[in-house]
Formats: sequence, C-alpha cells, structure tokens
Amino acid sequence: MRILSVMFLVVALGVAASAAGPAMEKDRFDTTAGPLTITFIGHGTLLLELGNLRIHVDPYGKLADYTALPDADLILITHHHGDHLDPAAIAEIRTPQTAVITTARCADRLECVTVMANGDTRMLKGVLVQAVPAYNIEHKRPNGDPFHPQGEGNGYVLTFGDTRVYIAGDTESIPEMDRLAGVDIAFLPVNLPYTMTLEMAADAARRIQPKVLYPYHFGDTDIAKLPPLLADVPGVEVRLRRMP
Repeated sequence: MRILSVMFLVVALGVAASAAGPAMEKDRFDTTAGPLTITFIGHGTLLLELGNLRIHVDPYGKLADYTALPDADLILITHHHGDHLDPAAIAEIRTPQTAVITTARCADRLECVTVMANGDTRMLKGVLVQAVPAYNIEHKRPNGDPFHPQGEGNGYVLTFGDTRVYIAGDTESIPEMDRLAGVDIAFLPVNLPYTMTLEMAADAARRIQPKVLYPYHFGDTDIAKLPPLLADVPGVEVRLRRMP
C-alpha cells in the first residue's frame, strides 16, 4: 500500500505539473539591497522579488494562474492595451496595501491608482521608480497613427541598491534612451510590427549599454538572431529566456 500511495502521488504531481505547463524560468542577481529574483512569466509580463517585496509588471491572466502567484506589493502597468492592462489579473494579486502605478490612459479602468507620466520619479515600497518614455516612431497603423503614441505609455527604471533595471514597455529605439545611464539589466521588446526590430533593439542596447539584456515581448520573432548583432559589444550579455 505504501508503494501504491507513493506511485499515486507521483502520478498526481505529474498531472498537476502538466496542467500548469512548464515551470517559469528565473534569474537571480546580487544587489547591495539583497538578492533580486526575476521570474519570466511571458510576453511582457514579469515578477521581480527582493526579500519580501513582490513587484508584478503588466500581469496578464492568459499567461499564468494569478491565484497561484504571490500577492503584489507593487504593480507596474506600462500602458492600456489588453495584453498589458488586465484588471482581472490585477484583482487576483492586489491587496489593500498594494501600490498600483499606471499611465493616465489606464487610470479610468482601475480604482485607487497612482498615475506616473514620462519623467516622473517616486520612491515606492523602498524602490526608486522612474517612468520613462515608450513610443513608436516608425511602426504605425494603416491610418498613420503610431501603435504607441508618444506620451501615452511608460517604461520603468527600478533601482534596487546599486542595481538599475530598465523595463522598456512597448517602444521602439527612441532618442530618450540616450539619457538612460547606468542600466544594469534591460528588457527590450522585439514584437513586430508593434515594437522594435532586432536591429532597433541592438541599436538601443549599444546606446544604453546594459550589462545584461533580455529581449522580451517577442511573439514569433527569432530572438536567437539578436546576440550576433551585438557580438562586437563585449560589455553587453544577451540572455534568451522562454517567455510564451
């Protein structure tokens, strides 16, 4: 009976794991504020953890079961598109103590939020948060409007002790990136036609000079083609992670 019980447990765990899908990848970084763990949930969605602090970026219910993820201390929303602003996913991880940071376009879809515009800086839950521009210059809709107009969306730069993390949001390589100094970890989107080409991402990386670069929000883009574009930039390590 004991053997049968163990076998049943193994089978049950296997079924549960299969239902949940493959385990999410994680990377760990040592900062002067403590170990920072980044979980790559998928698409443009991330979870950053530092000690007991949990920061969710663009939670999206199609990518994960948010009832099984930790409650948020801080939620960052980059813009109002449905794959970045998901009120149902936010509700699953939000508590009365959660700080929710949005753009002005998002504020009418959520209650009790803090709006940050491009250029704003706030200290939130012990983390310095900077909202930076995120927009299109070249990629546009058939009517000529950019997929992401200037001033509507945010990227965010988060400072954890001596470590700065840049989460670009939906953007192309834009002039404002020249002012992003001292970025250690950068997330750059490469999902066409809405964000960057791989060449744009390589250009942005050359200008930002992050120590670690993650392509994200990449859809069907072959991100394996990005590292060769930066082979002559020895200070930038390109890491490819599974983000369905």
